[in-house]
Amino acid sequence: MGQIDAKLQQLGITLPEPAAPVANYVGYVITGNLVFVSGQVPFKNGKLDYIGKVGRELTLEQGAEAARWCAINILAQVKAACGGNLDRVKRCVKLGGFVNAVPEFTDHPKVINGASDLMVEVLGDKGRHARFALGAGSLPANTAVEIDAVFEIA
Repeated sequence: MGQIDAKLQQLGITLPEPAAPVANYVGYVITGNLVFVSGQVPFKNGKLDYIGKVGRELTLEQGAEAARWCAINILAQVKAACGGNLDRVKRCVKLGGFVNAVPEFTDHPKVINGASDLMVEVLGDKGRHARFALGAGSLPANTAVEIDAVFEIA
């Protein structure tokens, strides 16, 4: 077991099978030493969870938990891209987060912190990244959050 897998186990996180694309795209693309992960939604235990708008059906805290699940699903894609060896990850370069929120909601960064915090918990300093957090009028399947990512690998 590698260091990153050991850290996941210590945190009580089991990575799921990477989600299959639902349209004409792939889960990740490797170019050079970068892995671009397609937007991931909060699949939890094999089901889409956290449905609705943050600020109406969901609280900020529930939005952050949805973002955490997006990050778990991102790591599952990265693990697949790395042939099962997450220790190949040199750093998380960037996260991009979209929050399905009511128009008056302005705490998008606090929601996406759910993903950012998980990356640092799991990867340590290699998990510190550039990022954006935006509000969206809607997201696919009315999910609360969608996040994509870029990683540097060895």
